Amino acid sequence: MKLLILGSGKTGSIVAQTAVARGHSIETLRRADNPGGVALTPEKLHPFDAVIDFTTPQAVLANIHACVTAKKNMVVGTTGWTDNLPAVRDIVQQQGTGFVHGANFSIGVNLFYETARTAAAALKHQYSGQIFERHHIHKKDAPSGTAAELQKIIKQASAAELEITSFREGEVVGMHELVLNSSNDTIYLCHDAKSRQGFAEGAVKAAEWLHGKNGFFDFREIWRNV
Repeated sequence: MKLLILGSGKTGSIVAQTAVARGHSIETLRRADNPGGVALTPEKLHPFDAVIDFTTPQAVLANIHACVTAKKNMVVGTTGWTDNLPAVRDIVQQQGTGFVHGANFSIGVNLFYETARTAAAALKHQYSGQIFERHHIHKKDAPSGTAAELQKIIKQASAAELEITSFREGEVVGMHELVLNSSNDTIYLCHDAKSRQGFAEGAVKAAEWLHGKNGFFDFREIWRNV
C-alpha cells in the first residue's frame, strides 16, 4: 500500500517507520506544510491508498474533510475532536469511504478497556471509583482521549460517571489507571505504555484491514481482526 502520514511528531514518525517496516511505501506531510488542510488536494491524494492522521485536535477536522471528500480511506489516531463525530460519520457515509478512528490504537489498551468494563460491576457493590491519566507535557488535550473513552465504558457498564484526574509530567508516554475502592479492599487496573510503538502498529494494521472496505469504524470494535 501507499500511505500518506499526516503529522511528523513523535507518534507520526514512528507510524511512518512502522509502515515502511511492514512493506508499505509512505510519504509524510508535516502540519506546518498543511495549514487548514490546504495541501490535501484531490491531486495530492490521488496516488495514496489510505491516509493516517496523527496531528492535533486543531488540524484534524480539516484533514478529515479534505481526505474523505477526495474519497480516500482514513485512519485517525488524533484525539480531542469526537464532539464532531456524528458529522464526520455522516460525511464518511455520504462519500462511501472507509474510516477507522480510535481513542487509542494499542492492543494492550483495548484489552484494558474490556477488563475495565468487567471490573465496573464493582460500582454496583459499594465500591467508589476514579480514573487517573498521566502524559507528557506536550500533550494538547486533557483528559486524554483514552481516559475519556474509559470513562464512557465505565458509565455504559455501571451507570456511574467517574471523575478523571489528569497529570502532565515530563516525557510520560501514557499511563491510565482505574482505581475501585471499598471498605474491604482496593482494586487497581493500570495500563502503562512503554513507548509509542504499540499505537503505531495498531494504526498501520488498521489501515491494512481497511483496504478495500468502506464504512465508519471504531478501532475498539475491530482490533481483534487487524
